[in-house]
Amino acid sequence: MIKIIDVTKKYLTKNNEVFALNKINLNIKKNEFVVIKGPSGSGKTTLLLTIGGMLKPNFGNIIFENEDVYKLSISKRSEFRRNNISFVFQMFHLIPYLNVMENILLGKQGIEKSKAKEQVYEILKTIDLEDRLEHKPSELSTGECQRVAVGRGIYSGSKLLLADEPTGNLDPENADKVLQSFKQFHTNGGTVITVTHGDFGEDYCDRIINLNMGRVVG
Repeated sequence: MIKIIDVTKKYLTKNNEVFALNKINLNIKKNEFVVIKGPSGSGKTTLLLTIGGMLKPNFGNIIFENEDVYKLSISKRSEFRRNNISFVFQMFHLIPYLNVMENILLGKQGIEKSKAKEQVYEILKTIDLEDRLEHKPSELSTGECQRVAVGRGIYSGSKLLLADEPTGNLDPENADKVLQSFKQFHTNGGTVITVTHGDFGEDYCDRIINLNMGRVVG
């Protein structure tokens, strides 16, 4: 599904070059659940954003289902992300004046309203939020907000879900609920790539990739 070929991302400082990613080569299979681990500064988030078409590498290629992502124009790349990829970030990025139902509905447009709401309600049941559908983000706990963000990703129908430290602010109970949501997306045929510096997802994933100093080490 995804081929990462010699991907390198570097930044210039006053004294030298700093490699966030240094000749990364990986293959991610369709319907694989992958956890990328490593200490802070190892390049995890940089790699995730690069895979997602949001951060162009200095060198190398990201091939997504035979499409070379960074050979697309900026507008075409944006369309590509919208049609294929969902992002779940640690800070949720929910719209504060919309309720739970409305925030999740943003994940996909063009569906008849009653059918769309029915689909979202089924997702809310899987993430244990069916009694919060009219609540706004300010009326939710941190864990509930994160599950709304996951629900939006699931509802989008995307092929790939990318998650950046999605449980960093959560207690173990809520972290497990988020993991179960990811597993549901995976069970339904989606591909999941999530990054962490802890043990998040080890019992759920198909493969663990370790990064250190911008290189794959295991």
